Amino acid sequence: MKSFCSLPKSGIATLVAATLALAACQHQPEKTAAPTPTVAAKPVNLQVVTQREVGDGLYEMAYSPVADALYVASAQSFKNVNGGVIYRLNPVTLATEGETHTDLKNFGMVADNAGAVFYTSNSLDGTISKVDARSGKVLQRLNLGGKKDKDGDLPGARELLLQGHNLYVSRVADPGFISIVDTRTFKLAGTIQHAGKWVTGLLYSPSMGVVYAANGDGEILVINPRTHKIEHRWTAGDGNKYLFLNMAEDPATGRLLVTDNSQGKTTLVFDEHTGRVIKRIPGDALGIKFNTQRNEIYISQRETKKVLQLDATTYAVKHSWSFDTNPNSLLVSPDGNTLYVTLKQPFNQDNSTPGKDSVVRIALK
Repeated sequence: MKSFCSLPKSGIATLVAATLALAACQHQPEKTAAPTPTVAAKPVNLQVVTQREVGDGLYEMAYSPVADALYVASAQSFKNVNGGVIYRLNPVTLATEGETHTDLKNFGMVADNAGAVFYTSNSLDGTISKVDARSGKVLQRLNLGGKKDKDGDLPGARELLLQGHNLYVSRVADPGFISIVDTRTFKLAGTIQHAGKWVTGLLYSPSMGVVYAANGDGEILVINPRTHKIEHRWTAGDGNKYLFLNMAEDPATGRLLVTDNSQGKTTLVFDEHTGRVIKRIPGDALGIKFNTQRNEIYISQRETKKVLQLDATTYAVKHSWSFDTNPNSLLVSPDGNTLYVTLKQPFNQDNSTPGKDSVVRIALK
C-alpha cells in the first residue's frame, strides 16, 4: 500500500499536515552533520513534566481562560477514520474533560483574545470552523474556496492568525495565497495573492505593525494589515533552499525567528528593521515560541525528539527535554509559566501509527 505521503488526498496532507509536522511522512532520517546547540545538561526534575496519551492525530493547541481549558486539535487517524476530534483537557493534569467529534479533520487552532471562541483549520477540506470554548460546540463552518488541484482537492488551510476582526488563513498551494475572514460575519473578506509556494506560518508583530507570512520558497512576506499588500519579501540571502515553517518574535529587540526543518535544518533570526539574517541556530527545528516573561525561546526538534529551552539573549541552551516520540506543536500559557507540547507518533506504511499521540505539560521553573 502506498505511504501516507503519496496518497492522492494526502497530496494536501503532505503539504499541510506535513508542514505542521514536516517529518510526519518521513522515515527516520540519517544523522546530519549540522550540530545541535548543547550545554552541560541540568538534572531533569520529573515533577515539572506531565505527559499523557490523548488520541490520534494531535496537532495545534489553544488555551481558553474563560473555560480554563486546554483545547487540542485532532485529525484522528488517517487510516479508515473519517473526521476528527477537538479535545478539552484540564490545563494542569491534562485529564480529558470533554470531546467534540467533528466530521472534518482538525489541524491548526487559534483562540480569540477573550478565549470565548476558537477557530480550527480543517486543512484537508479547505475549511475553517468556529467553536464555542465553553461547550466545545462547533458554531459555524466556512468553506474558503480556491482553485482545485488535479485530484479535485481544494488548497489546504494550514495556519490561523487572528488580528482584530481579521482571521488570516495560510493556504498550501502552488502558487499559495492567504485567505482573510471577517470574524464578525464569518465570511471571506479578501485574499492576498502571489504569496509564493505553500504559505505556511503566520505571525502578527505589534511592534512593527505588520503581518509576517512564511512560505516554501524560503521567503518571509511582510504584509501591511491595513491594505493587505505584500510590501517586502525577505530571504536568507545565501542562495540556499529553504522551506520556512513557523515563526516567533521578540518585539523588544526586533528579532523574528523562523524555523526550517527541510534542507536548512536551522532556525534563522531576522533583524526586523533590515530584513537581514543576524543569527543561525543549527539543528532541526519545527515549532517555535518566544516567552517574553522569561526571555526564552522554545524549539521543538522532531527528528532528535527534543524540546529546547534557550536563553533569548545568548541563544545558549538552558535545558532540553527528550521524549520517546516526536515533539510537534508548542504553546506557552498566558502567564509564561507553562509550556505545552504535542508529541506525534511516526506513520507506518499503511498510514496507521504504533500508538496514540500525547500532550506534555512543562512547568517552567
